[in-house]
Amino acid sequence: MQKPSPGTIIMHRYRRKRRRVHGLSFNRLVPNILTMLGLCAGLSAIKFSMTGHFTHAAAALLLAACMDGLDGRIARLLKGTSRFGAEFDSLSDFVCFGVVPPFILMLWALPATQRLAFIPFIFFTVCMALRLARFNSALDDDTAPEYAANFFSGVPAPAGAGLALFPVFLGLEAKRNHLTGVEHFAHSPWLAAGCLIVTALLLVSTLPIWSFKNFKVPSRYILPMLVGTGAYAAILIAEPWGALAAAGLLYLVMIPLSRRSYWRLRREAEEAWEPVEEEPPSASSTSA
Repeated sequence: MQKPSPGTIIMHRYRRKRRRVHGLSFNRLVPNILTMLGLCAGLSAIKFSMTGHFTHAAAALLLAACMDGLDGRIARLLKGTSRFGAEFDSLSDFVCFGVVPPFILMLWALPATQRLAFIPFIFFTVCMALRLARFNSALDDDTAPEYAANFFSGVPAPAGAGLALFPVFLGLEAKRNHLTGVEHFAHSPWLAAGCLIVTALLLVSTLPIWSFKNFKVPSRYILPMLVGTGAYAAILIAEPWGALAAAGLLYLVMIPLSRRSYWRLRREAEEAWEPVEEEPPSASSTSA
């Protein structure tokens, strides 16, 4: 019988002594990594705005919004959801969408030398914190009706940041196309303050907004939707800031439609669960 070589003996000893690694799988870390990347992108937007590179700042904040939209879906796909991930995502949303947008607008059109310039900043950030706190508290609420699962209560955080940055998108588009009058209007402190205040009120409102999570498209609308998506993608490539500014206006138009859809579903649910009154027994049945 052939004796094992010294190298084989060492490998067997190494395999016996090697301990099994305990910890989380990489799949459960991927959503948290995306959240971290989104947080870094949001913080980078602050740096770009401080140096006057508002194009890079807006692009970094858009990247943070994309990361925020991906981390939750990937977590559910990889079965990596956790309480830590939900809290981390909420804190990242507060920084990226509650602090960064008003900070950019402060440097864009609200100079700190004005006495009232800081009021819209604080108002927007406080309302964003309240909106996220309400969203987190509703995660454990099992009493919500089934039809309400397709709607947000108030404008979500990424959409709120996009609405608040409407003056920046408009100004960058005007600068690109040499529209001096529009660019001057986009730098108006009143426009920036108005966008912050109106968006803050939409954040803390209870308006039902489509979440598009379980949104079903009727068959007859699939082809027009695909064509419209392709057309918007072409416009986004050709005129990115104008397309984003127009998207904000379309989102505002969508709010009344969302509210009407919500109340229609609520009315149908109430009619379906309405108790049916029993008819009184007839005279023939009582005399029998």
